[in-house]
Formats: sequence, C-alpha cells, structure tokens
Amino acid sequence: MQDKAEEVNFKQIDLKRDLIWEAMSNAKNWLGLGMSLYFWGLMDLTTTVLSGTPTPQGELEALLSDKPQSHQRSKRSWVWNQFFVLEEYTGTDPLYVGKLHSDMDRGDGSIKYILSGEGAGIVFTIDDTTGDIHAIQRLDREERAQYTLRAQALDRRTGRPMEPESEFIIKIQDINDNEPKFLDGPYVATVPEMSPVGTSVIQVTATDADDPTYGNSARVVYSILQGQPYFSVDSKTGVIRTALMNMDREAKEYYEVIIQAKDMGGQLGGLAGTTTVNITLSDVNDNPPRFPQKHYQMSVLESAPISSTVGRVFAKDLDEGINAEMKYTIVDGDGADAFDISTDPNFQVGIITVKKPLSFESKKSYTLKVEGANPHLEMRFLNLGPFQDTTTVHISVEDVDEPPVFEPGFYFVEVPEDVAIGTTIQIISAKDPDVTNNSIRYSIDRSSDSGRFFYVDITTGALMTARPLDREEFSWHNITVLAMEMNNPSQVGSVPVTIKVLDVNDNAPEFPRFYEAFVCENAKAGQLIQTVSAVDQDDPRNGQHFYYSLAPEAANNPNFTIRDNQVLVLLILSMRRHRKQPYIIDDEENIHENIVRYDDEGGGEEDTEAFDIAAMWNPREAQAGTAPKTRQDMLPEIESLSRYVPQTCAVNSTVHSYVLAKLYEADMDLWAPPFDSLQTYMFEGDGSVAGSLSSLQSATSDSEQNFDFLTDWGPRFRKLAELYGASEGPAPLW
Repeated sequence: MQDKAEEVNFKQIDLKRDLIWEAMSNAKNWLGLGMSLYFWGLMDLTTTVLSGTPTPQGELEALLSDKPQSHQRSKRSWVWNQFFVLEEYTGTDPLYVGKLHSDMDRGDGSIKYILSGEGAGIVFTIDDTTGDIHAIQRLDREERAQYTLRAQALDRRTGRPMEPESEFIIKIQDINDNEPKFLDGPYVATVPEMSPVGTSVIQVTATDADDPTYGNSARVVYSILQGQPYFSVDSKTGVIRTALMNMDREAKEYYEVIIQAKDMGGQLGGLAGTTTVNITLSDVNDNPPRFPQKHYQMSVLESAPISSTVGRVFAKDLDEGINAEMKYTIVDGDGADAFDISTDPNFQVGIITVKKPLSFESKKSYTLKVEGANPHLEMRFLNLGPFQDTTTVHISVEDVDEPPVFEPGFYFVEVPEDVAIGTTIQIISAKDPDVTNNSIRYSIDRSSDSGRFFYVDITTGALMTARPLDREEFSWHNITVLAMEMNNPSQVGSVPVTIKVLDVNDNAPEFPRFYEAFVCENAKAGQLIQTVSAVDQDDPRNGQHFYYSLAPEAANNPNFTIRDNQVLVLLILSMRRHRKQPYIIDDEENIHENIVRYDDEGGGEEDTEAFDIAAMWNPREAQAGTAPKTRQDMLPEIESLSRYVPQTCAVNSTVHSYVLAKLYEADMDLWAPPFDSLQTYMFEGDGSVAGSLSSLQSATSDSEQNFDFLTDWGPRFRKLAELYGASEGPAPLW
C-alpha cells in the first residue's frame, strides 16, 4: 500500500511539474496575481525532485496542499531565502514579491516582521504582521539585477527577536524589453571588384541589453534585408561576405546593404534592430586601354619651335587611379626622330611635341605609330589583356613664309685702323629658305652702329667702312646686319658681325705727367735724381720699345745726362766741381721768411729768438750730443733734424717733416712748457756746410773767381749770372 501511495504522490508531482513549466511560459501574464511566491516555490521543489534527491512524502504533501500538516519535519527558520520578481511591472497596485514566515508565528499577530537592506522602505515594503513583501517602484533589470535585504522577526509586545536576523536576495527577473542595437553603425566597407564568392567584407555586431543567461531574450540572429544577391551575412557572427561572382566596379560601384539583428533566436515575437552598411567596390586593373580611333590626323607649322605641342592622343581605360595610369611611346614611323611624346599625369593623355626644327621644303609629312600601355599590371587578370594598344598618327607640315637665313650665322672680321674709307671688309650673305626664293635687301641696324662707321651694299651684302677707324678710340665694333625679303618686308633676318680694329703705329710716345726733380747741392756726380717713363697709345705685338735722349736745346747741359735703359730713363747728375761765388742780396728777390710766434703771456725780448729755416734743408747740422736736451722755459733749444731723418738728402723732404720732428722732441721733454715756437734768423748762422756766399774775403781765395756756371743753373740764378759777369750770349732755353 505504501508503494502504491508513493506512486500516486509522484504522479501528482509530475502533474504539478507540468503546471510549473506551463506557468513559467506564461509568467508575464501573472503579474500582480499574488502567485510569485507560490510559483517559485514549486519550481524550487521541481528542481529538487528532478535532480533525484529523495523528498519526504509529508513535505511534498505540505507543498502541494494548503492544509497544515501534522507530521514531524526538521525546523526551518525561514521558508524562503530567495525571491524572484519580474521587471517592468506597469500596474497601479504594489507588485507582490513574496512572503516571510517564521515557525514561531501562530497567526495571532504577536510576531512583527522588519525589513532592512538595499531598497528597503523605498523600493520594497513589508507587512509587519503577515510578512508579505511588495515592490512599490517599477523595476528595471538593466539598471539593477538584484537586491540584498535582511529580515527579522520580533515579539511585538516585548520587542525581543524571535528568530536570528537572516539575509535573503530579491532577483529581478528579465523580460524581453530591449531590442538589439548596432552601436557602431552605420558601417562603411570596401571590397575589391571581381572578388571570389565568400570574400569577407566586414563584420557587424549588435548588442541586446536583456539577460543573456535567461531564455532567448538576448540571443541575436542576423539577416540581410537589402543587398541580395550581391552580399550575404552569417546569422550568428554578423560577417558580411560577397555572394555573387565577377562583381564589376565599372558596372556598379556602390551598394547599400541593410542588416537586421533579431533577438529570441529570430523567433516570432522577438525584437529587432537594423543598420546600414555602405559597401564600395575598389578598382583592380581588369580593363586594358583602348584607343577610340585607330588613325589621328594632325598638322604643324614648319616654324613651330622645339617642344611646342602638335596634338594629343588618348587611350581610354575604364579603370581608375594607378590602374588607369598610361605610358605613351612612339614605337615606329618615319617621324620618330622629329617628334616626341609624353604623358600628361593629370588626364593620362599622350602629348606629341616637336623634337627638332621642321622644314616644309625638306619634308612635308610624317607618320607615327604610338602605343599606350598600363605600367601597373595584375597577374591574375593578364588573361583579359593585352594591356596595351596602338594607333597611327599622320602629321602634315604646313609651309610658312620664313625670314632670310644667314650663312654662316655669325661673322668675325679683322681690319687695320688705317684702312681707307669705302674698303670692303666682308661679304654678308643670306638667302630665302622658302621655295619662292624671294630677292633680299641688306641693311645695318643703326642701333648697333650709332657712329655710322660702316655701310652695307643693299643688294650684294658687301660690308664697307664709312668713316675712319681709330683703334685707340674704338677697338671693337659689334653691329647687326639685316636681310629683308623684297616682296614681304615683314620677313627680316639678322646676323651679328664682330669687327676687331687692328693697331697701327700712328701715335708718338707721351710723358704721362710733368716731372719735377730736386737735387742736393752736395750731390755727387753720377747720382740718380729722377726716373721718367713714357707711354704710347699704340699696341705693338711685342710691347712698347722707347728710346730716350735729352732735347736738343738741353743736350749741351754739362750738369745732367740721361741713361736710356729702353724702358725707363734715368736722369743722372753730372756736375763739375766749382767754388762758391759771392752772393749779393737783391731786395727785389728777397725770399726769406720769418715765422714768429707771439705768446699772450709775454716773455720779453728772449721770445724773439728764432730758428734758421735753412736748418730744415741741412742734413749735416752738427749735433751737440746724442741725448736730447731738456728744453728751458726762456731759452728754446735748436735741435738738429739729423737725429730723426736719414743722413742723405731726401728729394721729397718738406717743412712738414721738420715740424713733425720738433713736435716729437717736445713730446719727449717732460719739462717743456705747453707751447711750441718756430722762428728764423735773417742770416744763415755759423756751421753751415754751404759756406759763405758773401764777397768778403773773396780776394784772399786761391781759386779763380769764375761764375760762368751760374748761367747753367736756370732762370732762378739768372740774376746772379748777370751780377757776377757771366759770359755773354743768349740764355739757354728750358
């Protein structure tokens, strides 16, 4: 009987289990019906039964019946330690969550239930008498999935805990209230054209905020809504792939694909989200270039300059970018040496240009064979080739009226400077390159011959002199000769002519400046006193070569001679010995000078002491000693220049040198007063090496008194020569 009773009980358990699963599938419709606790309790029981764990018959009966059980079982402090409540409740009444119950509670209200922890009193409330828990706010599992709370049973009268405080959890049960979303969309992708079927393009991903651990609310399935038959999508991974062979970019380049993601495993009633994927086919070199026409006709003027454009050719290529790049070459034809071709990188056209000068009279037409080819090839598409094409270009040379041409294109002429006026120095020749061979007239561009030194015959081109040429004035002439067609004056050719004027010895030597020489009175015979040189404007081939001599009127001067060294001339002193003659001062020619300084402070008569200016020219002034004297305040010292200047007569000595020497002496004297003085006497003074020029005591001299030499001393000594009885006769010419 016991086995039969157990069999009946288990049949009841199976029935209840089926009801539980049915209730689980319809749980959304049970909100607010107060069945949650009952429902989850049965589910927990079913889990125990299905796991094979023995369950006491009394406990099963207690669970399956609302009547109190009298049989004995182990004590449990709390009926439940975990509750479940569905999210997104939209009713107006509080949502029943579950019931707390203590074994000490006899139903007489003596037990007071207290709820604390997360959300207690705010999200969840409890009836302190019955232990019923309700949710008073709308719950969202995506915001918070569970709450941890604590429950306590107190004696209502004494406040003494009837049970130890226990912790339990309220879990928010998910419902499918969130659709899948593509957070990274819309998508942009590129795939090469002509890609094999199944080539991966891009992977899209959708996320669902629902609970992935419960049911199928977050299980997403991908599908393609737009973009077939070109593309497909993997339902699980979201990888988009090509689905059609030989997709040609030149036929269609852009595709808009719409992908859908649906939860609940794609079943009916699931929520869905979509995204757009913009797919572009990138170019590959799968199209060979082709010339749209096999023959081109072009023309060019024969006067076209080198590198000028003749025309353009174009090989059409449906590809783009690097795959459409073109390289043009001339592969054949009789114009390969006269024309060239290059590629315009912007428009990929071939530009034909002139390579060398053209002549209608020499060749009137050319033929070119031009090839256009892709420099960048893809091996897998070579079977679609060949990736080059050729075309034929016919170029006609058009005649133009060209100006006369000179042969040669430059003239260089040498002509002596003494050539006679009207002499032909060069024949200039030009001809008309055109077939008509028009007559030519010659002329000179007057802007190149402003002096009108030359003339050209209008018909023969004979270049002649029109004015005397002077190499010393213009040694070079650069002129331009013009040739003009008689029938068309606008056609003018030109040629440069350089004329070098050759030197002729037609200029006498000249002294470039006036020479003035000084000689000391004690100079010795044979001493060099001056070097002179001459210049010649002519330009002999072997350089200048002069011969020097004294002028005829000075050739008999016994005092000076000239030594000709063929480059320069040396004036040599050749004075004979003589005795000084008396010198009588002429008041009319008194050239003595006094330089007297007057001191404002005054110094009496002693301030008038002067220096003999002759000391400035005397190189042999006796020295009082080697050490400089200290200048006295009232007695200025007269120092010799011989300590500061060489003991030879310097030709260019000046008063300035003397003054500088005295200034140096004063600067070296630490006791000198702050002033300088330069004074002269009216007489020569003692110690002069020149001796006395006075006639006194001349009679006692043993030498013969002969002053004829004064006549050779020039105009400055003419008066002395007259006073002292110089020889009769005309004065020498200087």
